[in-house]
Amino acid sequence: MAIEKVKEYFRQFGIEDRVMEFEVSSATVELAARAVGVEGARICKTLSFKDGESGCMLIQTAGDTKIDNRKFKDTFGQKAKMLTAEEVVEFTGHAIGGVCAFAIENPEVKIYCDESMKRFETVFPACGSSNSAIEFTCDELYQYSRAIGWVDVCKIPEPQAE
Repeated sequence: MAIEKVKEYFRQFGIEDRVMEFEVSSATVELAARAVGVEGARICKTLSFKDGESGCMLIQTAGDTKIDNRKFKDTFGQKAKMLTAEEVVEFTGHAIGGVCAFAIENPEVKIYCDESMKRFETVFPACGSSNSAIEFTCDELYQYSRAIGWVDVCKIPEPQAE
């Protein structure tokens, strides 16, 4: 199971005990926010895109954002084209609903963190299953995901007027 691979990966850093497993699904931002007990924006979603060079790039973003196509193209020189569910598993070893940037065995996969998460002290990415998460500071997320850069490719929604 992918969550076991992620725990094994975290074991080298002595943080495998920080992985949270839930009795309920955390497969979407909304479900994960409910399971963890935080606002959805603090859920770190890992989005999988086709990459012309390596085949796959992962971008970790805040839960309330959407990819800004113009920013994406300006940053990466290509259109944002998401992987199919099968391609996600093939490249990452994780299924949709539990995709994360941890324990990625394919050295060709490029991993980035989006600036949208820097609004928060901590964020909660999945850990390879649809009922798991771990709490990380943005620096920890960057370190443990072995990200290669911070990017600004998302739109953050405007606060809603009451």
